[in-house]
Amino acid sequence: MQIRGELNVVKPLKKAVLPVAGLGTRFLPATKAMPKEMLPIVDRPLIQYAIDEAREAGIDQFCLITGRGKDSLIDYFDVAFELETTLRERGRLSTLDILKPSSIEAGSLSAVRQQEPLGLGHAIWCARTFIGDDPFAILLPDDVVKSGGRSCVGQLVDAYNQTGGNVVAVSEVPNEHTHRYGILDIGADDGKLVEVKGLVEKPKPEDAPSNLSIIGRYVLLPNVLEHLSKLEKGAGGEVQLTDAMAKMIGHHPFHGLRYDGTRYDCGDKIGFLEAQIAFSLDREDLAPAVHEFLKKYV
Repeated sequence: MQIRGELNVVKPLKKAVLPVAGLGTRFLPATKAMPKEMLPIVDRPLIQYAIDEAREAGIDQFCLITGRGKDSLIDYFDVAFELETTLRERGRLSTLDILKPSSIEAGSLSAVRQQEPLGLGHAIWCARTFIGDDPFAILLPDDVVKSGGRSCVGQLVDAYNQTGGNVVAVSEVPNEHTHRYGILDIGADDGKLVEVKGLVEKPKPEDAPSNLSIIGRYVLLPNVLEHLSKLEKGAGGEVQLTDAMAKMIGHHPFHGLRYDGTRYDCGDKIGFLEAQIAFSLDREDLAPAVHEFLKKYV
């Protein structure tokens, strides 16, 4: 396993790209008039969880890859002047404090349009000007990761600082589910960090090189843009990020990280409902009442 030497210095990771252009059809009719990323887990929308996770990792520049009808995502992170003024005048300072995480410093949030749904790889390519020559993180807001300590992206950043290369968050999936995910072909494995020898997009169980799947958290070098710029279509007729990442293997360090935390697939109704329960049970103000009402149903 290739680990960066102590004297080599890697470029600080300060940028994150968040693809949010999807239609959210699995949550219709709720998403008919609102982005799925604005669906709340308890009292914070999915997009807020992703931004908070990135901030915990030391990231302070963000780019949303949006589509038509997604302007409310940008508005959400703006200053709500009228609301804040009213709360301040009424002395509701504790409520005002609740709003602070929903603001991003001026000049730190960018948004670009993905005008056609051509795949995740195409969405990342749309952020090429924002990315420039810098390493960057990718967070898919559908995946909400609950960590007891360092955030999932924070753990990836730590691994990036150690290896100096690409790092993706991975978790084990049942063998029969490999066709749903990007799957790793692995080399050296220390139980936490695994060397990536290859990537396969949604292989059949009999063709899968392992059962380690990539979740929606990545730290990538900007070199991936060279491959994405060709806009080559892969599985499903879309520009696949997995295909572009695979082409970097052997040229740049590439590892998978078994992160500490629990991932909830909030692009799925069951995962979304499970996240509601898990996060509400973590809240001192809500846990007793949630425990009580759950007794009525289970």
